[in-house]
Amino acid sequence: MTGSKEIAENTSRGLEKIAEDISSKPTIEDGDVQDVRFIHADPNDGDIALKAFAGHDGEAIILTPENERALLRKIDWNLMPMLCIVYGLNYLDKTTLSYASVMGLQSALHLKDDNYQWLSSMFYIGYLFWEYPTNRLLQRLPLAKWSAFNIIMWGLTLCCMAAVSNFAGAVAVRFFLGVFEAAVTPGFALFTSQWYTRNEQGTRTGIWFSFNGFAQIFGGVVAYGISIGVKTHGAAIASWQIVFLSIGLLTTAVGCIFLYFMPDNQLNARFLTPKERLMAVERIRKNQQGVGNKHFKMYQLKEALVDPMTWAFVFFALVADIPNGGISNFFSQLIVSFGYTPDQSLLYGTPGGAIEVVFLIFCGWLGDKLGLRALVATSGMLAATMGMLLIVCLPLSNPTGRLIGYYFTQASPTGFVAILSLISSNVAGYTKKTTVGALYLIAYCVGNIIGPQTFRPGDKPRYVPAEITIIVCYSVCALDLVFIHWHYARMNQANEEVRRGEWYRKVEGQEFLDLTDRENKEFVYTL
Repeated sequence: MTGSKEIAENTSRGLEKIAEDISSKPTIEDGDVQDVRFIHADPNDGDIALKAFAGHDGEAIILTPENERALLRKIDWNLMPMLCIVYGLNYLDKTTLSYASVMGLQSALHLKDDNYQWLSSMFYIGYLFWEYPTNRLLQRLPLAKWSAFNIIMWGLTLCCMAAVSNFAGAVAVRFFLGVFEAAVTPGFALFTSQWYTRNEQGTRTGIWFSFNGFAQIFGGVVAYGISIGVKTHGAAIASWQIVFLSIGLLTTAVGCIFLYFMPDNQLNARFLTPKERLMAVERIRKNQQGVGNKHFKMYQLKEALVDPMTWAFVFFALVADIPNGGISNFFSQLIVSFGYTPDQSLLYGTPGGAIEVVFLIFCGWLGDKLGLRALVATSGMLAATMGMLLIVCLPLSNPTGRLIGYYFTQASPTGFVAILSLISSNVAGYTKKTTVGALYLIAYCVGNIIGPQTFRPGDKPRYVPAEITIIVCYSVCALDLVFIHWHYARMNQANEEVRRGEWYRKVEGQEFLDLTDRENKEFVYTL
């Protein structure tokens, strides 16, 4: 049982003690972290949650295991369906180009030489251009409303793809599609960190990200049905144009629903009672991160830039998404190269989505259960490596075996999702979190820009240089995940030693002061 007046009083006393500690203690050198957590504490610059408790009338907040489970179910049923559906559409919208590429788009737009490769990369150039600005806007503006605006706009932008008639027009549309989709992944990571505890975040991130796989299944079936329907019955416009219009309009409609139903945070969630809103904030106190802070803090930006984990994450995103950029835009053409027809490639790509769903949900659940999120994620990277080895080693005369190899490459997102969930769980301080998220996704963009360029027209039908590049990338990423696990285990041990020190005193309410993970010695990193 926690009284909000008691919280406010304890926090106030703690802040007074901070001032005493800062004035009485000698300066601490960087790396000698005893007092770093106190330097930037400011009650007026704290988390939104702190203000919510300070304004409460003092009624006790009862959080028993039973009512916490009931509250979690209510949160799940109101948030997760929206996150899952929108994230699936996020994947489907950007990979619709792959379906269209075998449905007549290339001849209709008069694409030649490496035009298709650059059309694939242009999405990520737009994404790269807008990634940091949209992360700042995610911090400054209401989270759900800014996300919803972008969902609606990328749906309308995708519809415009059906109207283009040349390479230049398609390039412009793909660029703006990347601009509007740049908000979704960092935004959803913020939703997950503000609503769920550390032990819940890996599973939830795995679930909503797994809808990439469901989207691949759905998109393949829809594209196949449209292609066969147009060939059988005819249509006023081409089948590839119908694909863009249907998926774009569906996305726009879902964006409008998202705008109406999705709360910006616990404090304006219409599906919760006023008391449940405070309970929802109280239950994530253990994260030591709070709900959000709209103030930009330069010291947190600097800390993000010198934190070795930031660059371990960035390196992973860059290397892992070289394969992703190639395969996500070329999988239909890759399956055709195995010896299947274009229509068959639309349908035969769908089991890959099922593999992705199974690996993401299972690895997310097992990683949280064992407390070994990064290590469990290496299983997906190893499965993907095995799959690409099958594609490289098997002859063209064995299309079934090569197709199975492609299916196993779809296990590769386990590592990307594990790190995305670690950014939610292990990066504290709202400015630091948005900065690390932006850098991670900037590297994601660069990798995805490089990826399509490895699939050169002259390497058809086997694309051997691209396939060898993918094998090397997957292997290096598995080693990076092991390093991340080792580093966080070492940091937890160091924090525990600090907490055992004679001088150490925990400040009440510090979890809602928007401290970074390196400032707050109560912080426990998720492995």
